[in-house]
Amino acid sequence: MTEPTTPAAQPPTYRTGLGASDLDHIWLLGHEIQDLLGAVTFGELAYWMVAKRRPTEGQRILFEAVLVALADHGFTPTAIAARQTYLSAPDSIQGAVAAGLLGGGSRFLGVTENSANFLHDALDALDDVPTDDAGWDAVATRIVADTKAAGKFVPGLGHPVHKQGDPRTPALFALAREHGVFGPHLALFEAIGRAHPDVLGRTLPLNGAGVCGAVLADVDLPLGVTRGFALLARCAGLLGQLAEEMVDPIANDMYMNIDRNTDYQPPT
Repeated sequence: MTEPTTPAAQPPTYRTGLGASDLDHIWLLGHEIQDLLGAVTFGELAYWMVAKRRPTEGQRILFEAVLVALADHGFTPTAIAARQTYLSAPDSIQGAVAAGLLGGGSRFLGVTENSANFLHDALDALDDVPTDDAGWDAVATRIVADTKAAGKFVPGLGHPVHKQGDPRTPALFALAREHGVFGPHLALFEAIGRAHPDVLGRTLPLNGAGVCGAVLADVDLPLGVTRGFALLARCAGLLGQLAEEMVDPIANDMYMNIDRNTDYQPPT
């Protein structure tokens, strides 16, 4: 009597809609890779890979503008960390880039994510979306007052350097209007800029990281990866910082200046 044969177990499959390859092909987002080379910008591709759809022209322009706005801001802690790590391990440029990116948190770069989430939550709680500036100002006044009463800060409001106004903010507002992607997140953020002085008793600038968060929300990207876009932008800036460090180094001067000026006070 012949024993029944057991069907061979099927190997597991792992689904992705992004990329795949075989001996002769590389596919990306359903296209042969060679068909995309020279046909899409890197910014367009980054948007497409996250959203799984191509951006409109307005969405692409504003998304790429955000990447430019967040690429570099001088000798911030992220840039200093990257340069110092390169000084310590010049054989590991990936470590230097990673060190800079790891510093992207609630004080630097992370404001982009915090602002997007703050605006989204505020809009989600509204019964009706305002249709004019007066309506937006009323909503913004209440939100700023509630945030103040809770002992918290409105993300995207204020800047340690650009105290009279962040130059990125009006440029991004204008660009969004010009290309038809000025949505409710930007409208609310702009209203916060108008309404907050009466609530807080002082005038603070709307900072660039905050307006970038509003833009990313209005161009319909997933909020969960908003900080990732800030890091994507800053990665380019860090590469620039490191390329400069290779030919015009300053990291050792920073290190030696701190080392030679240490105020050593052992515990008593």
